[in-house]
Amino acid sequence: MIPTRRHFLAGSAALAATPALAAAPDFASKRPALADRRFTSPAIERELARVSKQIADPKLRWMFGNCYPNTLDTTVKMGTVDGQPDAFVITGDINALWLRDSSAQVTPYLHLVKDDPKLCELFRGLIARQARSILIDPYANAFMQDPAAKTDLSWSLQDQTEMKPGVAERKWEIDSLCYPMRLAHGYWQATRDPRPFDRTWAAAARASVRTFREQQRKDGRGPYSFLRSSNRNTETMPLEGWGNPMRPVGLIASGFRPSDDACQYPFLIPSNLFAVTALRELARVAGEAARDDALATDATALAAEVEAALRQWGTMRLRDGREVWAFEVDGFGNALFMDDANVPSLSGLNYLGCVAPDDALWRRTEAAAWSEANPYFFRGTAGEGIGGPHVGLGQIWPMSLIVRALSTTNAATIRTCLKTLRDTDAGTGFMHETFDMNDPAKWTRHWFAWANGLFGELIVRLARTSPAILKEAL
Repeated sequence: MIPTRRHFLAGSAALAATPALAAAPDFASKRPALADRRFTSPAIERELARVSKQIADPKLRWMFGNCYPNTLDTTVKMGTVDGQPDAFVITGDINALWLRDSSAQVTPYLHLVKDDPKLCELFRGLIARQARSILIDPYANAFMQDPAAKTDLSWSLQDQTEMKPGVAERKWEIDSLCYPMRLAHGYWQATRDPRPFDRTWAAAARASVRTFREQQRKDGRGPYSFLRSSNRNTETMPLEGWGNPMRPVGLIASGFRPSDDACQYPFLIPSNLFAVTALRELARVAGEAARDDALATDATALAAEVEAALRQWGTMRLRDGREVWAFEVDGFGNALFMDDANVPSLSGLNYLGCVAPDDALWRRTEAAAWSEANPYFFRGTAGEGIGGPHVGLGQIWPMSLIVRALSTTNAATIRTCLKTLRDTDAGTGFMHETFDMNDPAKWTRHWFAWANGLFGELIVRLARTSPAILKEAL
């Protein structure tokens, strides 16, 4: 097997059995020594101390202390480009920047950005780095720190696609362009600081909108194709790298899912829903911060077009007659129902702001995703949750539990998710990519900053919205 980023820890065989590490009785911090931390923020340290005091469960408090600052402690590489901040944020155990992951990794800190000028520089630097990366290749999902360097990811070296210098991996995923739009909007809303939204940012935003339009494929199959030699069919695209057949209906085609697995049907519905939301957020930033009305109008028009296509083509009926959002469709009338733990997912649509929490269609969809209607819903002695094809059957992603807890106000559901997250870390004090549904001592990825940050985001939100839950013994 050619390893992928998600199998980086597990190796090139099946899921690794990693011995559980017993936590010290006093739950000693797993953070790097202060001198070894890549980035420090007084605002984050204050938030860490404030929220920790509200957590009654000692292990949960310890895990929050390890996870919440993990991105800053271990993944940020600050520098300057043309006298302006530059931030290269790696995904964890792989030394590359994913547009999706890097955006999601810093999101838990957005509410504090006004309180710390240094943290503000990190966000400005990451927005700028992402813009320059998109201008290298808007079809790429991951990038090298050196924009002139060729990829050093072993699994990407022989890919048959247009690999440019600076690109680490070139899997076309709609969400790779949505997340920088979301990050830019979040920063603008938090700060009203127009500095990041310069000509380079606007050019990258235009390239993103143009790429979305190309992948509507109204005028042919478009410029992107991808082939990889692998014994896993999810690592390559069918039909000589162009993907399975689709009929242009206004939706955006995606080569790969947020899991980095190839799509079965080209129209990935949760990512199209995210694109609608992200394009409207882009339009607000373009109009208010960049003063670029043409870009704002273009983004708004595309969002409306995709939204209309989603209403017509994005839903399906399960065998019991329930209407739900489909996971993937092809425009011919074929549809696939499943869910994948990686966000955007069907179950994560409310978390992303794509649907209202009481939206009836989404509520039916989420209920089906957390049931046997979803072939990647797993229930075992260690817990229940959603996985995906990427690691294999029976492997639950903690991310699915975190997103579920972030998407509900039901106290019992939140408690169950917290307890499962607490009890499946194998004593490491961190979130993993996956754990075996019957044996949490079997897990993948010891250093997965997105999952760690998402867990921290959940705890910070609960401290604000449901503090009584954190004060309870689990």
